[in-house]
Amino acid sequence: MFKSLVPATLLLSLLTSSIPMEKVSSAPIPTAKRMVQDMSLDEKIGQMLMPDFRHWQTKNESSPIGLTKMNKEVSQLVEKYHLGGVILFAENVTETKQTVKLTHEFQKASPNIPLLISIDQEGGIVTRLQKGTHFPGNMSIGASRSIKNAYDTGKIIGKELNALGINTNFSPVLDVNHNPNNPVIGVRSFGSDPALVTRLGLQTMKGLQKEKTISTLKHFPGHGDTAVDSHYGLPLVEHDINRLKEVELYPFQQAINAGADMVMTAHVQFPAIDDTTYQSKKDGEKIMVPATLSKKVITHLLKKEMGFQGVVVTDALNMKAIADNFGQKEAVVMAIKAGVDIALMPAPVTSLKTEKNLDNVFNALKQAVLNQEIPMSQINQSVENILQLKIKRGIISTKKPATLEEKIKKATQIVGKKSHRKAEQKMAREGITLLKNKNKILPFKPKKGNNIVVMAPYEDQTKAMKVTIESLIKQKKIKPVHLQSYAFANKTFSKETAKLIQESDYVITGSYVIQNDPAVNDGVIDDNVQDPKKWATAFPRAVMKEAMSQNKKMVMMSLRNPYDAANFEEADALLAVYGFKGYENGQFNQPNIPAGLEVIFGAATPKGKLPVNIPSVTHSNQILYPFGYGLNLKGKQIK
Repeated sequence: MFKSLVPATLLLSLLTSSIPMEKVSSAPIPTAKRMVQDMSLDEKIGQMLMPDFRHWQTKNESSPIGLTKMNKEVSQLVEKYHLGGVILFAENVTETKQTVKLTHEFQKASPNIPLLISIDQEGGIVTRLQKGTHFPGNMSIGASRSIKNAYDTGKIIGKELNALGINTNFSPVLDVNHNPNNPVIGVRSFGSDPALVTRLGLQTMKGLQKEKTISTLKHFPGHGDTAVDSHYGLPLVEHDINRLKEVELYPFQQAINAGADMVMTAHVQFPAIDDTTYQSKKDGEKIMVPATLSKKVITHLLKKEMGFQGVVVTDALNMKAIADNFGQKEAVVMAIKAGVDIALMPAPVTSLKTEKNLDNVFNALKQAVLNQEIPMSQINQSVENILQLKIKRGIISTKKPATLEEKIKKATQIVGKKSHRKAEQKMAREGITLLKNKNKILPFKPKKGNNIVVMAPYEDQTKAMKVTIESLIKQKKIKPVHLQSYAFANKTFSKETAKLIQESDYVITGSYVIQNDPAVNDGVIDDNVQDPKKWATAFPRAVMKEAMSQNKKMVMMSLRNPYDAANFEEADALLAVYGFKGYENGQFNQPNIPAGLEVIFGAATPKGKLPVNIPSVTHSNQILYPFGYGLNLKGKQIK
């Protein structure tokens, strides 16, 4: 098809890179509409499928392993099904040079129309690149209130992805995190205020687009006010349409108006928009249609009412919320019928033995078109949208492609470079939010030889604390001290733990609670430290109480969702850092914990203001720390 539209000498040039090259021809690229006219139905359907090859099992392997190097089997599947794109995960992108080689080979497998090679590189707790710049995350940026930080995050991520041959990023997250018990969004959101989410989300989008990286707004119509993880169940948002327009839909509408490339759907039920019910294949019960499969949501609301003319992609269709209730083939057909352009992860395929899963989905979609269940005009429009976006972002191009060697050289100069690391560290410091500093206990000023114990749920977190403190000593920002660490996940508080505290001069503890569940009883938090299921709250509370009883200087760091700070309101010092990833394999996987330690020891100044309300866990309907709250080290509210 495409070969008939472009000279053979230009076909190879479709594998573009981030390196500016001279044009080899003045021949114009055919329009997306013209390209669609010359495509077969199989080629069109392929453009609308974006599977993952996260793991792959060859004949010589006993089980699937991370696909880090292209093989003939995967290459042939890309060609056989005319795939329009693939999504990569951490298992695929372990090293810079390796990633460039993998994306290069993926594109070679699709010589006629280049692939959308996508990834979830949001920054913060959702990052896939194992060797790249990770950033403090959206809620930390929300705490900093900095549009520059938001823009620079998008721009640097876009620059690094582009250098690696990854042209599509599933970011920014425009969910307004209204629900403190949201198990899947939390710190991935910029905050609870739609105006703040809009302001920062748009800047991240523009930063990505500046580097010719496709940006994706997610999760439409909004996953922020849910209490169920859609990886496992179907969340429900029961607000009326006016509230949805004011809060959930507002950031999406503004980003659409500003030129959004792509929108990702949410596996969430919105009865105010569509209350159609289906019989669940899982248990036979009636369930409401989720947004991903709803024509009222995708076609009528998103495309017609809100005016979105770009590409609509589903969230992963292998998530249990969809796969269990609707079935694999059925869900893909329903999504396309609803108006979706790309079915993401439509079927699990990890070997040639499981190719039938992809084949079944492909043929089910093809049959739905042949049976006129899905109009050919709709398929044509979707494929035109996809190709138009590929042209717009330079994925389809007549520029001479860079060689693999040139790509590798460029990527190794860009990915994770010092200026990028320096930028993420600065952003993290600006997001640290001090919530309490009783009697100006902070900053800690240990004397030479003092004992400091650091505690956190996991060893990579305590390691991050130790490495940061050792660095501060080396920089002579604090005096040499003795350090001990303790990782307490799934443990109960013991005499040995108490002894560590008793023998210390300073105690630094990190808390990690995804959803607050303190077992409140008549306004009292259950401190049953002997129940291992309650370690996330009970253990750090036991540390706090022991430190207070021994008159030790102690600070509590909220490592993930700041809402868990409410479990420790008795603490003398309390701060939110919005990121839990620690130190592994000789590097920090997030800059948040180091930035928090710098504030604790006075090497940095807290500048963050809460981007959400923190409700009390002991007094319902009371706000313990309000939106915009944040202290400086003198205990005064930051303006």
